[in-house]
Amino acid sequence: MLAKRVIPCLDVRNGKVVKGVNFEGVRDVGDPVECAEEYNRQGADELVFYDITASAEGRGLMLDVVRETAKRVFVPLCVGGGIGSIDDFRETLRAGADKVSVNSQALVNPDLISDAAKIFGSQCVVVGIDAKRDGNGGYTVYRNGGRIDMKLDLGKWVEEIQQRGAGEICLNSMNADGTRAGFDIEMLDFVCSRVNIPVIASGGAGKLEHFSDALLKTDCSAVLAASLFHFKELTVQQVKDNCKKNGIAIR
Repeated sequence: MLAKRVIPCLDVRNGKVVKGVNFEGVRDVGDPVECAEEYNRQGADELVFYDITASAEGRGLMLDVVRETAKRVFVPLCVGGGIGSIDDFRETLRAGADKVSVNSQALVNPDLISDAAKIFGSQCVVVGIDAKRDGNGGYTVYRNGGRIDMKLDLGKWVEEIQQRGAGEICLNSMNADGTRAGFDIEMLDFVCSRVNIPVIASGGAGKLEHFSDALLKTDCSAVLAASLFHFKELTVQQVKDNCKKNGIAIR
């Protein structure tokens, strides 16, 4: 069995790490490079940077953050936010990212997934998904930070993502995001049962047990969180120790 991963996520806006609840009420947390160094010290297996103001100016700022982080931190870096072309992929990888995450742009242009996988390799391509219950027992996919309902069935979308050559899926449950009530086990299980590629659980972590819960009850490969780590309520090492205590093979 592959060892599971613990991944801090840093939402970056105008060069600062920020955090909100259900995509709203955003506040500053700190300097992204310093945060990344701290998580590296704590034993993070990987780091995710999301540029949440990915305008042209924002992109330059974000690439500077990636370059500086890559110099100081030696765990894989995944970078997303506003990636809309193969050139964006290339620039981001050149700046020092190991993986690039696409979300809204992949929904608008799914060929971006297949083209990037062919050019850079599947291991570089992560597809982020914001999904929500549709009220009829299923799940629908959203884009633009959860603002636009694509009326797209989550099951069909994850199967297409895999078929197009993506190396990984990062699944964010909008129902759970920021609630601190635990990962969305049902949605995670729904996705994991439909694909063979790694799935990262995102959205909803509120206490130590939530991480081991997701890893024990689903086939997800990694657990991701932001607030709990940013506000120093838990460290990455505490999460790993708790997982080990529960018999989970962890990196």
